[in-house]
Amino acid sequence: MLTGLVSTAQQDAQYTHYMYNTININPAYAGSRGALSVFGLHRTQWVGLDGAPVTNSASVNFPIENSNLGVGMSFVNDRIGPTSENLISVDVSYTIKTSETYKLSFGIKGSANLFDLDVNKLNPETQNDPLLQNFSNKFSPNFGAGVYLHSDKLYLGLSVPNFFETNRYSDNEIAINKERMNYYIIGGYVFDLSPSIKFKPAFLSKIIEGAPLQLDVSGNFLLFDKLVLGAAWRWDAAVSFMAGFQITNGLYIGYGYDLETTKLRHYNSGSHEIFLRFELFKKQERVVSPRFF
Repeated sequence: MLTGLVSTAQQDAQYTHYMYNTININPAYAGSRGALSVFGLHRTQWVGLDGAPVTNSASVNFPIENSNLGVGMSFVNDRIGPTSENLISVDVSYTIKTSETYKLSFGIKGSANLFDLDVNKLNPETQNDPLLQNFSNKFSPNFGAGVYLHSDKLYLGLSVPNFFETNRYSDNEIAINKERMNYYIIGGYVFDLSPSIKFKPAFLSKIIEGAPLQLDVSGNFLLFDKLVLGAAWRWDAAVSFMAGFQITNGLYIGYGYDLETTKLRHYNSGSHEIFLRFELFKKQERVVSPRFF
């Protein structure tokens, strides 16, 4: 007679290589690498499942010379089923030196979201339902903030990329698709196991009202400052395998594969993620050993 159902889903785009794509979730990261950093990523999630998420992300960030400021700009296109979102963000950070080793950065993010719903991709029970309508590039602004503590070995961050809770689609004033606040906590540390081997455990925790806690834990080995091999675990969701290669001092390529651990694994062949990062350092400040984050 009575049935209760609960449904939860990811909201912000999900990344396996969150440790390299920090600018999208924490504006305080802007300029922290001390170089002009250009990043591009493509993610195909749950391959073989109709309407599965496909994410493309691009960003650039750099420090402003002779100041404590860093700036960045990013673009994310996230397609899920009949919906498509384009997010354009601008980040500004301010960094203070707290000791000889550590720096603390504060950042703010301003963003513009363009949401698109194509009802032609739906199969409604009632055809030509007047309550179903196309949304073409529905605009909604937002802003966020973050803090980021970092050194050459350690980083910790806390951020909220979007403070405004936006109704993407509503029916009779009831929100059907609502963008909620996402709280991110990140951290990592680099251990020197030998002159040629470094190990970096890292984690990302995402907290969303009305959804289960998401926790990603990863471990990566950097071999001879060139080759990166690692694995990750997403709580109650997936296991991941990662690899990367430092082609030159400024060019790095990485790949990740996710294998579902839920019942969803029976309906897809996993998720693929590939990214490329290019960085331009000043000649007198060129890093001898590539940064792990």
